[in-house]
Amino acid sequence: MLHLTTPKNVEGAERAASIIGGLALLGNGLRTGGLTGVLQMALGGMAIFRGATGHCELKRILDENKHDSANIQRYSHMPLDSETHSPDFRSQTALPDSTPMGHETHPAKP
Repeated sequence: MLHLTTPKNVEGAERAASIIGGLALLGNGLRTGGLTGVLQMALGGMAIFRGATGHCELKRILDENKHDSANIQRYSHMPLDSETHSPDFRSQTALPDSTPMGHETHPAKP
């Protein structure tokens, strides 16, 4: 499940908050009882484990997705091939995206 070589991605105050919050959930779950209490104890145990080990698998997955979306967004500003052949790209004096919407230049009809 969790190996000793797994990199830690939860540190410092975040680890302390996980342990303290987990203990609070665990205690409240014991007092509450029933299904709600069992759910609170389970969440509390997970938070304590997260703080004690310094590793959170959910945080690792979310960080990976964040980096993937950053790579996708890196190229979102690039024009499409059809846009580069438009008359707006012929002028070297102004950037094509500086033209207000609805005021694009159109090629003259022969």
